[in-house]
Amino acid sequence: TGGKDRRSGLILTIPLCLEQTSMDELSVTLDYLLSIPSEKCKARGFTVIVDGRKSQWNVVKTVVLMLQNVVPAEVSLVCVVKPDEFWDKKVTHFCFWKEKDRLGFEVILVSANKLTRYIEPCQLTEDFGGTLTYDHMDWLNKRLVFEKFTKESTSLLDELALINNGSDKGTQQERERSIDLNFLPSVDPETVLQTGHELLSELQQRRFNGSDGGVSWSPMDDELLAQPQVMKLLDSLREQYTRYQEVCRQRSKRTQLEEIQQKVMQVVNWLEGPGSEQLRTQWGIGDSIRASQALQQKHEEIESQHSEWFAVYVELNQQIAALLNAGDEEDLVELKALQQQLSDVCYRQASQLEFRQNLLQAALEFHSVAQDLSQQLDGLLGMLCVDVAPADGASIQQTLKLLEEKLKSVDLGLQGLREKGQSLLDQISNQASWAYGKDVTIENKENVDHIQGVMEDMQLRKQRCEDMVDVRRLKMLQMVQLFKCEEDAAQAVEWLSELLDALLKTHIRLGDDAQETKVLLEKHRKFVDVAQSTYDYGRQLLQATVVLCQSLRCTSRSSGDTLPRLNRVWKQFTVTSEERVHRLETAVAFHSTAEKILQECPEQPEAFNEMEQFDEIEAVGKSLLDRLTVPVVYPDGSEQYFGSPSDMASAAEHIREKMKLVSLKKQQLRQPEATTPES
Repeated sequence: TGGKDRRSGLILTIPLCLEQTSMDELSVTLDYLLSIPSEKCKARGFTVIVDGRKSQWNVVKTVVLMLQNVVPAEVSLVCVVKPDEFWDKKVTHFCFWKEKDRLGFEVILVSANKLTRYIEPCQLTEDFGGTLTYDHMDWLNKRLVFEKFTKESTSLLDELALINNGSDKGTQQERERSIDLNFLPSVDPETVLQTGHELLSELQQRRFNGSDGGVSWSPMDDELLAQPQVMKLLDSLREQYTRYQEVCRQRSKRTQLEEIQQKVMQVVNWLEGPGSEQLRTQWGIGDSIRASQALQQKHEEIESQHSEWFAVYVELNQQIAALLNAGDEEDLVELKALQQQLSDVCYRQASQLEFRQNLLQAALEFHSVAQDLSQQLDGLLGMLCVDVAPADGASIQQTLKLLEEKLKSVDLGLQGLREKGQSLLDQISNQASWAYGKDVTIENKENVDHIQGVMEDMQLRKQRCEDMVDVRRLKMLQMVQLFKCEEDAAQAVEWLSELLDALLKTHIRLGDDAQETKVLLEKHRKFVDVAQSTYDYGRQLLQATVVLCQSLRCTSRSSGDTLPRLNRVWKQFTVTSEERVHRLETAVAFHSTAEKILQECPEQPEAFNEMEQFDEIEAVGKSLLDRLTVPVVYPDGSEQYFGSPSDMASAAEHIREKMKLVSLKKQQLRQPEATTPES
């Protein structure tokens, strides 16, 4: 309990109960309890209190005698606490004092209230009327914890020492073999250390604090002995555990390094083996869009497989970087070498994949442009193979414009094809032997021949189309010229018809005198010259249409009736113009003669000796009047009058008035001739 007798010897209390007490168990228990105190404490001896108040005398006697065999040298006094109703005196007449020499210690029988005569009350528990605080279950629990800690820590120290000593062996192979055999301790060092710290804290707290009741508590010798044992074990454990942690760290680092090295070699071996082999078998670019797309799909599958290994590379690179940041000098060189090897292989393989992807994309674009150009050439050729049958010159111009646009589009397409092809050829030329780990000259030659063959074929097709376009352009320009000549010829007919119509409707005046009539006659000649030019222009255009039709080997749709129309209108104009000239010339003769007669003085009768002039002018006037009433008769039998009847009546009236003046003049001249003979 921690109590002491007056000689400072420890008090050992043996409480007996009504149940049968096993002497063997009691002997073992006493041996255990007596092993706890230090040798110094044992040298001061023990006072044993045998509490027999709940037991029988023969049991008490047996226990006392057993003490002789268990601890005879250490026991100095045995106090047997008797019950209130003591055993039979005869039974108890066993003389313990006579057996003192044989037993080796003194035995006294005492009641519980008389026990203080031999032991101070402060050293006795409440069971014997003392004031010493003691909780047997608490002591038992703490003792079990201590025993468990001692056992586990001692075993753990042996294991850690074996592991740590094994890690210090000479060769790496022996060290790894030793660590492999005893690598994991049987118990968790952290748990044992935590238990030890809690136990030490509890012991130290009991030493420096009072009990719950506030009474000072004398530390037990076993606890005083336990504290240094726990501290010593904890120190040893910490030292060995620190070494063990370092061994584990080194082992973990070595294991991690080996795992990284193994994974690095797996990545490198796959990329340089199956990965490179996959790329070696993929060298073509395809001969069409579909073939290139199929190769791209196959390449995507290869890239997908590579992506898994590239993900491993990223993870390994991060692990290596973390180890490099840890700064272990002995592993830096090896780690950097692994990192460099891994990076070189991965970057080289990634460059090959990217190069292959760019090459296939360029091939796809090349074939796409080639297909578009082929379709454009097919469309242009189809347009050229269809015979041109336009309705007019505008439609021909539109068709010619569309043809030029298609040819320009073909030119641009061929230029784009050349650019794509040259770019693809440049990429192929940069495809050195290191790209796939073999000589790719033969494969490249096939690709180059295919690309150049496609471009040459497109060039030839484009040249053929250009030649056909040149022929079609010339033909269409001639057709435009033909339509233009026909349109202009028809326009000349219209112009000539308009001149004829103007001649008939507006050229009706004959003039009021000779001078005005001469002016009208001169204007009419100029008018006729314009009509003649128009007729000649139309004839030239129609002759040109004949030549163009012969060149185009076609029959004009309009020139066939344009020439008869032109000739018919020109004949009508000619007849009408001649009639107009005849009338104007007649009018000039009439006005000139009439004006001459009317302007002669009556004093000159010799000028009018001949009366034939009067008769002539009358005949000319009548002839002119007759012509004004006669229509113009065309060769086809049709007739046409100059102006309206009122216009003709006005012109005829003016001529009649002048004829009247001439007739009056004639009468005036005749009167003097009649009067002279009478006189």
